[in-house]
Amino acid sequence: MIPYGRQDISQDDIDAVIATLTSDFLTQGPAVPAFEAVVADHCGVRHAVAVNSATSALHIACLALGVGPGDVVWTSPITFVASANCALYCGADVDFVDIDDRTWNMCPQKLAAKLEQAKGIGKLPKVVVPVHLCGQSCDMAAIGTLAKTYGFKIIEDASHAIGAEYAGAPVGKCTHSDIAVFSFHPVKIITTAEGGLCTTNDAALARSMQLFRSHGITRDGSEMTHASDGPWYYQQVALGLNYRITDIQAALGLSQMSRLGQFVARRREIAARYEDKLKDSGLQLPTLIEDAASSWHLYVIRVQSELRRRLFEGLRKADIGVNVHYIPVPSQPHYRNLGHDPALYPAAAKYYAEAISIPVYASMTEKDVDYVAAQILRLLDQLR
Repeated sequence: MIPYGRQDISQDDIDAVIATLTSDFLTQGPAVPAFEAVVADHCGVRHAVAVNSATSALHIACLALGVGPGDVVWTSPITFVASANCALYCGADVDFVDIDDRTWNMCPQKLAAKLEQAKGIGKLPKVVVPVHLCGQSCDMAAIGTLAKTYGFKIIEDASHAIGAEYAGAPVGKCTHSDIAVFSFHPVKIITTAEGGLCTTNDAALARSMQLFRSHGITRDGSEMTHASDGPWYYQQVALGLNYRITDIQAALGLSQMSRLGQFVARRREIAARYEDKLKDSGLQLPTLIEDAASSWHLYVIRVQSELRRRLFEGLRKADIGVNVHYIPVPSQPHYRNLGHDPALYPAAAKYYAEAISIPVYASMTEKDVDYVAAQILRLLDQLR
């Protein structure tokens, strides 16, 4: 079966992991800061904090920004549940901003309208989490302008978007945000098997996230309440968690980063080939905003809702591992139990009824891409 996504592991990756396994450090060693430095350099950002998953990264980003009970965090309804759960972990409430019908990202116009309403009732968000769906950046200049007007902080959920660009700069540079978060799950652009990372230009936020990822413990005398008892001494200065990433994972990430440009270039070639093959199919294909260059973590097509299931099942029968990204978060039972109504987000509901993620990954051959496109066209001819 051709999967919708998969990792690309080279001999260099394997050698890097083996070298770490035979070194003195399996965790809390030199590979983690080296990996952080490489990602920070790629993004053109001052600080990077690596953790064991993007979910953990979203959580510590919220904690570092002081999210807690009485606060509200807004995000997109079309995302993985982690983009919303991170606020609940902090005891805060969650709300959603509907998506743009063309880009499928958070709609800046709908965000502006919702902010004005929230201002009128005194319930503005503390943090907004725009999600760069499929690898395309949201309109961050517009969202950043609204943040200055209404006083909220921004966490970019860039889990899909390492290697992407916005306004000529790498996603993760945090030009219009406080923190950006990446994922390194195996189906993402690069992988550490499981892992995530936060970028920021704010030294205080970086230090706070470093404390939160490792129990809130410090060995830095300047952060202690009194002089150290000796070289063995540490203090817990905050209620942190164990979200550390291992050196084994970081070593894999370091090796993978050397091929990031290659991976993204290949994904862009595949997206362009799909565009050429499917442009006259009657499907709604991805639309890119002028200032964005997607990393193409996902390639989503949209088909009439009455055809979606049969097309999906037909592609699976043809050994094409299609999927759907995502089920709207407000429709999940947990969020319904919290009082959320998915009917408030009609663009998200329509997207969900029509969306299919088709395969895109760096090791796909042109033969694979052409087969996927041909099967889509064949099935559409049968279904219409």
